[in-house]
Amino acid sequence: MLTLPFDFRTRSGPAQRRRSVTLLLVVAMIAGLVLAVTGSPARAAGTLLSQGKPVTASSVENAGTPASAAVDGNTGTRWSSSASDPQWIQVDLGSTVTIGQVVLVWEAAYAKAYQIQTSADGATWTTIHATTTGAGGTETLNVTGSGRYVRVNGTQRATQYGYSLWEFQVYGSGGGTGGGCSSNNAALNHAATASTAENAGTPASAAFDGNAGTRWSSSATDPQWVQVDLGSVQSVCGVQLSWEAAYAKAYQIQISNDGATWTTVYSTTTGPGATELITLSGTGRYVRMYGTQRATQYGYSLWEFQVFTGTPADNGPVLLSYAKPATASTFQDDGNCSGCTPAKAFDANAATRWATNATTGWSDPAWIAVDLGATATISKVVLQWDPAFGKAYQIQTSADGANWTTVYSTTTGAGFKETLNVSGTGRYVRMYGTARGTAYGYSLWGFDVYGTGGNPTAPPATPPNPGNPEKLVWSDEFNASAGTGPDQSKWTSDAGAGVNNELEYYTTGNKNTYQDGTGNMVIEARKEVTPGSACPRDPLSGSTVCQYTSGRINTSDHLNFTYGHVESRIKVTGTQGLWPAFWLLGSDFKTGTPWPNCGEIDIMEHVGKVADSVYSTLHAPAYFGAAGYGSPYTLPGTDFASAFHTYALDWDSSHMTFSVDGNAFFTVNRSTLEQTRGPWVYDHPFYIILNNAVGGDWPGSPDATTVFPQKMLVDYVRVYQ
Repeated sequence: MLTLPFDFRTRSGPAQRRRSVTLLLVVAMIAGLVLAVTGSPARAAGTLLSQGKPVTASSVENAGTPASAAVDGNTGTRWSSSASDPQWIQVDLGSTVTIGQVVLVWEAAYAKAYQIQTSADGATWTTIHATTTGAGGTETLNVTGSGRYVRVNGTQRATQYGYSLWEFQVYGSGGGTGGGCSSNNAALNHAATASTAENAGTPASAAFDGNAGTRWSSSATDPQWVQVDLGSVQSVCGVQLSWEAAYAKAYQIQISNDGATWTTVYSTTTGPGATELITLSGTGRYVRMYGTQRATQYGYSLWEFQVFTGTPADNGPVLLSYAKPATASTFQDDGNCSGCTPAKAFDANAATRWATNATTGWSDPAWIAVDLGATATISKVVLQWDPAFGKAYQIQTSADGANWTTVYSTTTGAGFKETLNVSGTGRYVRMYGTARGTAYGYSLWGFDVYGTGGNPTAPPATPPNPGNPEKLVWSDEFNASAGTGPDQSKWTSDAGAGVNNELEYYTTGNKNTYQDGTGNMVIEARKEVTPGSACPRDPLSGSTVCQYTSGRINTSDHLNFTYGHVESRIKVTGTQGLWPAFWLLGSDFKTGTPWPNCGEIDIMEHVGKVADSVYSTLHAPAYFGAAGYGSPYTLPGTDFASAFHTYALDWDSSHMTFSVDGNAFFTVNRSTLEQTRGPWVYDHPFYIILNNAVGGDWPGSPDATTVFPQKMLVDYVRVYQ
């Protein structure tokens, strides 16, 4: 509501059919759930323990073949050693585990003679497999042993080159198993195929593009399927299906290593449609939805099909960089980016950032570094870029802050959120940028370093997700007698002139905001002059004295909350120049955090000049105003001002879903937002605002057709957690 949201994506069904979607939001963050196994794992020798874990090697051929490439789950990257004997590569599993199987995927430069060895301390080794007749290719070795460290110790090369592994996989049980589930969408923008597509405008790829306004739809027959190639074998722990109204009643989620032989890891014959968040367990490169019974006469249709993959266990890598001392080549501190110091990249505040100096820092190279406080083993770096991102950069480590070792390098940085699996040790870690992705400098909302060791400071605790089921925790039913003002134990009046070039003067008490005695709060906009006030010039009168009055109330002094289900039943106003709204604003706005850094969640906005639509939008530092992230809900040929409608938000740590009259029309997924628009800034308290604005940048001013007074009616407001 603070600024106009114009960036909307309109949706339509096949052949312009309008359908309703029944809201079903599973209000639980995938990360941290205990996964229910509904199918057999792809391998019988235990859980994949090694992927993404810290790894070291005796040598590397060059910077493009680091040790970490052998445990990254990507069969297109590899570790290779110097061309001499012996050479080794070892992985730290984080704690002592039982080893049941090791899989070696060799490049052409393989080992003829080698041992598989385990160790409790990384110093004393026990051989659990040895051969002098290694065959190369893919070797699956059933072994028996235990240890925290596992290594391949090569003693005789099969070629004149070094040793080279596409993948080094360790399977077993205990210790580092049983971790959570990543909130990142592993399927985003990956290659997709389907059994059929309804037409050229609904291809399979549209279900994996991160755009909730595009969709895949199939022919109207059974069975049908859509599948995605994750690019490498991964541990899959959850999926989210965002159905269009044409959903599946019966379907399976299936996983495959080769795209030909499939294992069912989830099955249902009672699919509810809307948004389905499903926990499961399986390992594979390909994931598909295989529909066997449609719920309608149409085909199958998905706005989005997200896939979530496993993360290290609780006793694995931790955040090492929070609140640690930081330095940079330059930083910005001016009207465009005030106090954008290096520390802002490490403060766990998604609304603050580091940026290079606009005068001296918009050049190459540039860098930002953090002191972890002690030597650490680094396994992962997460960069959340501002639009001023690095196209070419290195992640480097150092023992002394002077001599640096590159542990990751790219010349094709894509910006937004980049999660980098790396392998290195050091007290200091830095991003060293060599080519900017834009004409501006470098800027990071977040630079998170994960690993073991160091001297970590625990970051602030994350808020708990809503209960399941949720319970009513706050409400106002507006049942007082006629003429009674807002309940002062629940609402505060915002008095004075509005923002966004609005033309009203908001009053206090019950002058413009009062209960009607029949169960409604009235927020009334009138054509009424407020002497001594100052507003933008009114086109009708030519005056800069406020020519209109209205009401705006909020819960900031009474109710501030994080996550839950929020809804209100409202009859909006509907004449030219009116702008009724039901929205949330970050509570830290009241303590000095500027907009849009505080975050804004617009549950409902309506402008009188567009009678048949309402809008839901998010605003944050990286997407606000005309670039706000949102969507309209349209009922063609209707007028929202003619009847009551229920507007609702379901909000947790990884999702928001907006609905009208129970019809879910816009779902925001945290992972998609971070990878396509910018930081998620909604993990802190917000408060509720109701207002009925007159004029402003979006609706425009009242004109000769505008009718006053205009009454916005609010039946109730309720919050569940």
